[in-house]
Amino acid sequence: QEKLVESGGDSVQPGGSLRLSCAASGFSLDHYSIGWFRQAPGKGREGVACILTTDNSTYYADSVKGRFTISRDNAKNTVYLQMNSLKPEDTAVYYCAADWYGSVRSTQAEYDYWGQGTQVTVSS
Repeated sequence: QEKLVESGGDSVQPGGSLRLSCAASGFSLDHYSIGWFRQAPGKGREGVACILTTDNSTYYADSVKGRFTISRDNAKNTVYLQMNSLKPEDTAVYYCAADWYGSVRSTQAEYDYWGQGTQVTVSS
């Protein structure tokens, strides 16, 4: 069964760091672009970062640019999101999703697989 599983969410203080992992099972991430999304309470789900399968290009939302880094390790079939200088407004459930040869213009509806989410809370 194909699935994505996120891990690494936690409660941290402002300024802290976390690394989220997105592990795939039942299929290979080699042919998939991966996006990280988040949904804060009472808000819609928004894109945070993505990494393309074609050339490993990375893209970030303006709100996280310079603080978050997305990377992939195809040998481990895992994608990571390193989050530094965390702010209270980063508090959300974070999801990873896989899109077959997706582009930076892919909509959320075009993603093929979604994880169940991992909670990140930034609070003093």
